[in-house]
Amino acid sequence: MNFTNGIALDGPAGAGKSTIAKIIAKRLGLPYLDTGAMYRAMALSALSEGVSLTDAEKVDELLNRTDIKVVYEPDGQHVLVNGEDVTGRLREEEIGKGASLISKLRCVRDKLAGMQRDIAHETHAVLDGREIGTFVIPETPYKFYVTATAEERALRRVRQLEEKGETPDYQLILKDILARDYQDSHRDYAPLKQAEDAVLIDTTHMTIDEAVEAVLTALEAK
Repeated sequence: MNFTNGIALDGPAGAGKSTIAKIIAKRLGLPYLDTGAMYRAMALSALSEGVSLTDAEKVDELLNRTDIKVVYEPDGQHVLVNGEDVTGRLREEEIGKGASLISKLRCVRDKLAGMQRDIAHETHAVLDGREIGTFVIPETPYKFYVTATAEERALRRVRQLEEKGETPDYQLILKDILARDYQDSHRDYAPLKQAEDAVLIDTTHMTIDEAVEAVLTALEAK
């Protein structure tokens, strides 16, 4: 199969799209690009410099002096900000919330989407995010929308935190997920939504293996 323009997996947080995308990329021998990590890197940069995540003018200025690079190491994708590897900090809760805010800005979307588009075209990568199939690489015929109920996604997050020895509050996590879903799907520019020609993968009652097989089957059918 020829994935010239890349493979797009979109969907809300916690639906399993990143895990699925990584496995798909490995199975097909393609690079995997975690686009969300790039927005998290930009949020981290703004927070580190005390720049408001909602101030478009100041964020635009910050973009001009922020160099974000994606590099591939034996252990996977790493993200560098001005030469510093910040990969280890990108999954912090504060950074995730910040990414959802800063990604609403058009200047951020345009710059990072352009970088992602170039990577997809050059490497035929598997990309996951919120608007890959609708905004970043809408020309690809290989689009998927991976979702699950908010309740199931909250339960998955609870289990992840419990495995780390934490005692998470399910209701608080559910509230955060619903708030992030609303933010992502109601932003004015490049909102989260299912592309008209995307294949829906609802993982609510699926294992990761089942979801991966559903994606691979759909790819083979194309």
